[in-house]
Amino acid sequence: MSGFPGVRPRRLRSSGAVRRLVSETTLQPRQLILPMFIREGATEPIPISSMPGVYQHTRDTARKAVAEAASLGLGGVMLFGVPEHKDATGSGGLDPNGILNVAIRDAVSEAGDDLLVMSDLCLDEFTDHGHCGVLDSSGRVDNDATLKLYAEMGVAQAEAGAHVVGPSGMMDGQVAAVRTALDGAGHTDTVILAYAVKYASAFFGPFREAVGSSLQGDRKTYQQDPGNAREAIREVDLDLAEGADIVMVKPALAYLDIIRQVRDHVNVPVAAYNISGEYAMVEAAAANGWIDRERAILETLTSIRRAGADIILTYWASETAHLLDRIR
Repeated sequence: MSGFPGVRPRRLRSSGAVRRLVSETTLQPRQLILPMFIREGATEPIPISSMPGVYQHTRDTARKAVAEAASLGLGGVMLFGVPEHKDATGSGGLDPNGILNVAIRDAVSEAGDDLLVMSDLCLDEFTDHGHCGVLDSSGRVDNDATLKLYAEMGVAQAEAGAHVVGPSGMMDGQVAAVRTALDGAGHTDTVILAYAVKYASAFFGPFREAVGSSLQGDRKTYQQDPGNAREAIREVDLDLAEGADIVMVKPALAYLDIIRQVRDHVNVPVAAYNISGEYAMVEAAAANGWIDRERAILETLTSIRRAGADIILTYWASETAHLLDRIR
């Protein structure tokens, strides 16, 4: 070969058409899940100040958002309930007529089987202390007492029509407790998306506002230490052994290396949650004119896919579907 340079990788970047042809990582609406917050008693959507463009929905606006998600070809919605009243045991999360179970029924009624309706299976939105489980006499989260409530909660969500339940509290044995309860109640087809790897992250901050959290203190005794990677694989193995169908890493951007390690380790679908703080950082920078917002959204989600996530939960899901349609 004569001349220099002999190899010209730029040939494969020379036009939009050739770049699309050789793109290694795809981003499609079906891979995206839209998290949604439904507030009990709300008569109009309530803006979440730390998450511009995201709202606590009324039941009516939630139904419209679900219908839009289905029409856009999204993979699903993940529902969170925001109750008017809380108590020490989070009883509103188990109540068939509580806001989350009502919202599940609304969503299934709206979308049928055209969209997966997923539900957060945790007590933190419903407890007056804001922890993901019930407390013992010393004020610590009681793991095993919490599992009994998770089992009941999982059955209640399945009976409301949830296609997928997402145990997110990081209790030891939570997947086994929920799977056993679901199967015992005849819900053998209900999928478990396990929040297998969930770190005690500063990036959850805006989410506290989104769900009206009452948390005092932190969740470091049950969520993972950000410095630990081997522990993540152990948690994934335990959840799979207990019956998880999909495993998830949360947060996403500060843990892209963990997503890759999990993807390389398992043969089930891997999800990642592009969380509230990650969303808020991009929105804040864009509002100040520091970055190109739409490009940053697509680049962020592509990075999560490139790290190995098959599924992404993101507040940009619906908007991204529109963006992808526009740039085809």
